[in-house]
Amino acid sequence: MNSYARIDEPKNEPILSYAPGTKERAELQEALSKMSSEEIEIPLIIGGKEVRTGKMGKAVMPHDHGHVLAKYHMAGAEEVKMAIEAAQAAWKTWSEMPWEERAAIFMRAAELLAGPWRARMNAAAMLDLSKTAFQAEIDAACELIDFFRFNTYFMTQLYQMQPYSPLGQWNRTDYRPLEGFVFAVTPFNFASIAGNLPGSPALMGNTVLWKPASSAVYMAYHIMKLYEAAGMPPGVINFVPGPGGAVGNVVLNHSDLAGIHFTGSVPTFQFMWKTVGQNISNYRMFPRIVGETGGKDFVFVHASADPLEVATALTRGAFEYQGQKCSAASRTYIPESLWPQVKEHLLEQVSRIKMGDPADFTNFMTAVIDQHAFRTITSYIDLAKKDTENVEILAGGEYDDSKGWFVSPTVLKISDPHHRIMEEEIFGPVLAVYVYEDSKLDETLDLCDTTSPYGLTGAVFARDREAVIKITRGLRHAAGNFYINDKPTGAVVNQQPFGGSRASGTNDKAGSIFNLLRWTSVRSIKETYIPPTDFVYPFMQPDK
Repeated sequence: MNSYARIDEPKNEPILSYAPGTKERAELQEALSKMSSEEIEIPLIIGGKEVRTGKMGKAVMPHDHGHVLAKYHMAGAEEVKMAIEAAQAAWKTWSEMPWEERAAIFMRAAELLAGPWRARMNAAAMLDLSKTAFQAEIDAACELIDFFRFNTYFMTQLYQMQPYSPLGQWNRTDYRPLEGFVFAVTPFNFASIAGNLPGSPALMGNTVLWKPASSAVYMAYHIMKLYEAAGMPPGVINFVPGPGGAVGNVVLNHSDLAGIHFTGSVPTFQFMWKTVGQNISNYRMFPRIVGETGGKDFVFVHASADPLEVATALTRGAFEYQGQKCSAASRTYIPESLWPQVKEHLLEQVSRIKMGDPADFTNFMTAVIDQHAFRTITSYIDLAKKDTENVEILAGGEYDDSKGWFVSPTVLKISDPHHRIMEEEIFGPVLAVYVYEDSKLDETLDLCDTTSPYGLTGAVFARDREAVIKITRGLRHAAGNFYINDKPTGAVVNQQPFGGSRASGTNDKAGSIFNLLRWTSVRSIKETYIPPTDFVYPFMQPDK
């Protein structure tokens, strides 16, 4: 087709309110009722075909862990090899498909999700991930729609980045897909990440093996079905849930591994990187490694800040989605002069938090994802209870796993700035507060910068502009996403491209053109219109 297809810059998907009486609330409640009453069987999807292994896992509701949503088949080494073969076969045509046709699939996925699939996907996030209606909406609907739409737009912007051509020649840049397959390993906590990690490499012409988190297979399966409904060809994305070792060991030792797109824990990412390094001479190409691995995110408060604004940011930043966000506010530094007012507002707000089943729209918090997470989080609460010399429990500290994995919003005042609770990622509804002397601003800035190995998100609250400048400079390398007078969560595609450095990952900024560049291998093409016909240069002429 002789045309240049234009994709206009999209707008971020509007967030629906789900207020009483709205159409979206009724549709979501209907989907929740229907989907919670069914138990489905989830197969592997390899080369577009359903594969059943008989090795089964369960998907349960975190807020009611006796309620089984699905039983899913788990991949072993044989199925992973099948998926690699399917990806290799699909690569031959997918890598050569016109970019407009690839873009059309993702734009259709966005429209399906924005329309007829919206309630289904939000209900899946609420049931499987224990998200409230609002948290599901901003994640499983809006952010994933934004990834689909903006990534297609970013792709056109990338392809238009072309070199200068002087008279007599034409220089071009060809953005080729990687030779091989990409391994996408996705977390439980964001449906949008689960969709984007296999999706962004696929958009750029790559084929993918997708291993979702075992605690989020139900959600991931619905995303996979959305891709199929949008017209994704068989074998482009291969869905292989299963144990990390059973899937990962085969993948990481395969010569055609071309890239890794990962979100998860630091130890897992380090292991994968180390394994790639050990196998580096066995690969056809140097694999691209892109990862985001978590954080110990901070809110640094100056004496000029508004106490109520600080308290609200801490309540939302620390306790929305039970603190199970890589960006969640986990530690805060508050000056003595402001602490009494912040404490009053914070504890009052926390006392009003209602926790329970996400189907009850009055709940602000629900359950943590699984038993492992419950035990990890509560071990820190138990540590706090024992360490009465350094830790004061100001709110929460209770937990109960009899029906669901519920941990109450917990606020801890810590006297030791290097306490484990101040330094280590907890990934749950636990906020550590360190109160500093107003005169020790510089020392406390240094503490904030050096206490944690992570560098993902952080925030400063101050009305004094000089203080904002000073703190922003002092914490320049402490966070890849930095917020001024706002909570450290809630990055939006194309507004705040997301990612951090240090122990938080490779900072390749999901939701931007920079991430897409990682899934291409650039070829420079030079065409000369009238080639020379003799090898002799002018400088070779003899002097007269």
